[in-house]
Amino acid sequence: MSSEQTRVSRRRVLGLTVGAATALCAGGSAAASSHTVIGDSSAQSDDLDAGSPYSAAYEETIDDVVLVNVFGADESLPGGLGSGFVIDDDHVVTNHHVVRGASEVELQFRDEQWRAASVVGTDIHSDLAVLDVDEMPDGPDGLSFADSEPEIGSEVLALGNPLGLDASISQGIISGIDRSLPSPTGFSIPAAIQTDAPVNPGNSGGPLVDLEGDVVGVVFAGAGQTIGFAISGLLADRVVPALIEEGAYDHAYMGVNVLPVGPLVADANEISEPGGVLVTDVVPDAPADGVLEPADSGTTIDGDVVPVGGDVIVAIDDQEIPNQDGLSSTLALETTPDETVAIEVIRDGERQTVELTLEPRPDVDVP
Repeated sequence: MSSEQTRVSRRRVLGLTVGAATALCAGGSAAASSHTVIGDSSAQSDDLDAGSPYSAAYEETIDDVVLVNVFGADESLPGGLGSGFVIDDDHVVTNHHVVRGASEVELQFRDEQWRAASVVGTDIHSDLAVLDVDEMPDGPDGLSFADSEPEIGSEVLALGNPLGLDASISQGIISGIDRSLPSPTGFSIPAAIQTDAPVNPGNSGGPLVDLEGDVVGVVFAGAGQTIGFAISGLLADRVVPALIEEGAYDHAYMGVNVLPVGPLVADANEISEPGGVLVTDVVPDAPADGVLEPADSGTTIDGDVVPVGGDVIVAIDDQEIPNQDGLSSTLALETTPDETVAIEVIRDGERQTVELTLEPRPDVDVP
């Protein structure tokens, strides 16, 4: 038996073992079990209803979905399994955290073929990575990123390899957009998509597609039975080409800390209506230094200390900024480093516009 055959057999054993364990523990997982189809990919193809829009989208896209097998470098960088998807004749997209620290990985395609791939670029800020595949097999055509933000309530499918179970599909809706996700960089991951499509360990890096088969997000993580998150397809469409060409991507940077302007902050700063974000700090020598004014004092209201005196950002290039998530999404999807943007602020009770030239985010030390 060849080493390739040995790996496939072991993965099938893992899938059967995990499937049995899941069945024994499924008493509290009715929602997940009603949405999710898992198991051998050839069996799924036979079982899916040929008249279903889900089966049509599945058959249209599943050949482009891969299992990513990463070997551990040492105890600090253990190996693991994740998902990815083909985007052209040479490249696969996955998560940075799936391939973190690796230079080469193994990919398993739907027809059980294995290929080696090298990591050509990663971006920790968006948690995206691109792999270059040695001799792409026949079958994958490449998935495309959606060219617009998905509508809340629209149906989506998460494709990937949850718990190592290959070529799986789960169904749900878009629950929210413009979410901010935690990141070890100290910056949040902006413009993220929230879905109730069940996702589990092993789904990371797989595509979240609409019923047309376009990628609206790259699965990031699940936070519960009905809460999952994906990196925005619009953000990925900006980052991925740069990773292919340059191996890295520069994110636009202002250099401010902000606080959403709710009723309490609005009252303390004598602003007529809540909305926007209050600049609480400006990073020295950052683009905002000398352009935006941070809060310079505080007042106590009902026992809470509220910062006062700083600029309130309400729009960037006529794009309304309702809160922190809106600021992060606008910078991520609408601006680039070295671009000069018009920032509308409320300063000393008056609206005015200031110009600020963005820069690339500084390097960060990540544990």
